[in-house]
Amino acid sequence: MSNKTKMQIQVNEIKLRIQADGGSFFANDNISKYLKEKDIEVIQKNAEECIKNLLNALIIDVDNDHNTKETAKRVAKMYIQEVFKGRYLPQPKITDFPNAKDLDQIYTIGPISVRSACSHHMVPIVGNAWIGVIPSDRVIGISKFNRLTDWVMSRPQIQEESTIQLADEIEKIIKPKALAVVVKSSHMCMSWRGVKDNDSTMTTSVMRGLFKEDEGARNEFLNIIRGQKY
Repeated sequence: MSNKTKMQIQVNEIKLRIQADGGSFFANDNISKYLKEKDIEVIQKNAEECIKNLLNALIIDVDNDHNTKETAKRVAKMYIQEVFKGRYLPQPKITDFPNAKDLDQIYTIGPISVRSACSHHMVPIVGNAWIGVIPSDRVIGISKFNRLTDWVMSRPQIQEESTIQLADEIEKIIKPKALAVVVKSSHMCMSWRGVKDNDSTMTTSVMRGLFKEDEGARNEFLNIIRGQKY
């Protein structure tokens, strides 16, 4: 059995493992709980082979062109270990603490850098996120919002769903009285191709709890982030 065939069997075994547990492996899913030791290595090697096939399909001489000889390997490593790491790595460790002082005012974090990729064309989505919270019984350190954002956004996405996913993850951890997530990004599927518009941005928002129910609280949050390069 060739290494290529063995590798494909291993990748299919991962898919079957996910399906047997009732899971899915959509582009913006996190599949880390299904992965065993060395599975990521297998996925990366298989991706490298597939990317090499794509380059060959584009009539690029990857065997002799000095500019693309290692391109497949570099791209596979970039996708698995960096750009799409939010699919393969577990959620970063998030320690929560009691809200000892009974803080019940709005605090915001942002702008948080957003680096994602459009799942339709696999090109970058780049922008910023703002998060607003009125805490309940638990709080987390402010840097953890950045880590969660990076983890959720490091997947092939559509921005609308990623904003909801980020809100879901925060809500699961601290169950705040109010939660707001706003994402404003530029999409290279619009600027690099298609209409080739470099000026348009997309803004998505999720409002929960008091931010959804109380117009005054919602406007206070929005006024705060307007002063943060929104």
